[in-house]
Amino acid sequence: MPADADAPDGPTRAGFVALIGAPNAGKSTLLNQLVGTKVSIVTHKVQTTRAIIRGISMQGASQVIFVDTPGIFRPKRRLDRAMVDTAWGGAKDADIVALLIDARKGLDEQNEKILEKLADIKLKKILILNKIDTVRRDSLLALAQLINARAQFEQTFMVSALNGDGVSDLVSYFAENVPEGPWLYPEDQASDLPLRMLAAEVTREKLFLRLHEELPYISTVETESWQERKDGSVRIEQTIFVERDSQKSIVLGKRGQTIKAISQAAREEISQMLEQPVHLFLFVKVRGNWADDPERYREMGLEFPH
Repeated sequence: MPADADAPDGPTRAGFVALIGAPNAGKSTLLNQLVGTKVSIVTHKVQTTRAIIRGISMQGASQVIFVDTPGIFRPKRRLDRAMVDTAWGGAKDADIVALLIDARKGLDEQNEKILEKLADIKLKKILILNKIDTVRRDSLLALAQLINARAQFEQTFMVSALNGDGVSDLVSYFAENVPEGPWLYPEDQASDLPLRMLAAEVTREKLFLRLHEELPYISTVETESWQERKDGSVRIEQTIFVERDSQKSIVLGKRGQTIKAISQAAREEISQMLEQPVHLFLFVKVRGNWADDPERYREMGLEFPH
């Protein structure tokens, strides 16, 4: 529901809601439903959300800013540690913390650990059980009781992020419970990520959708050049960075067929997002050990863990 063109009568509200949870709980899918447009990438691969992506939803006099944190998991590498630190940092800076749990997985080891740590966060917390269309109702109610016995949740919501069931009740709750105050972003803005970065995220999604079994998630995409042209179109050059030559040949594919398909899918979606024609040029480069380069972390909005 878009906001009225004129500022509303009476007090406005604005605040941050942190979506936290284990990888593949459905946070990115839910974020896109809550905002009503695509601001976060959704792939088969776990841990695809790297930087914190803010999606902005206007509900009458309320502006709700959703923080889609990286999935919380046991970190093995430096990049993993940076993502987990960022996720918990995002939760502590929010007005409301929303824990999303995949109802099919229930209280597994990952969710147990998140609940333990959540006990230390003294903010308004709500529980969201996702993928409810895949679980029997009596099991859902038992799971909700079990989790609520572990942490102080103000409320429990049951949703299917994929088909949108239960999402409108969730949005209404957030709109009523963010603090009173002026809006923090222009009302027609869906995300605070720069367009160059959003376009790179779209290409990264297409890359993983095409090659999710063959390519490590450490691969990254950067927008190198962005030229607005006189005919109303935009010319975008992006580089896909991989760590080894063998990965480069996988991305290119036989006779360049794979990168051509990735480029076409990304170009169509970026064009829809920008509402203008797009000329997209993709390049693949090998950049060994980029996961140890502090500058790359800054570009992704992550703290470099020492």
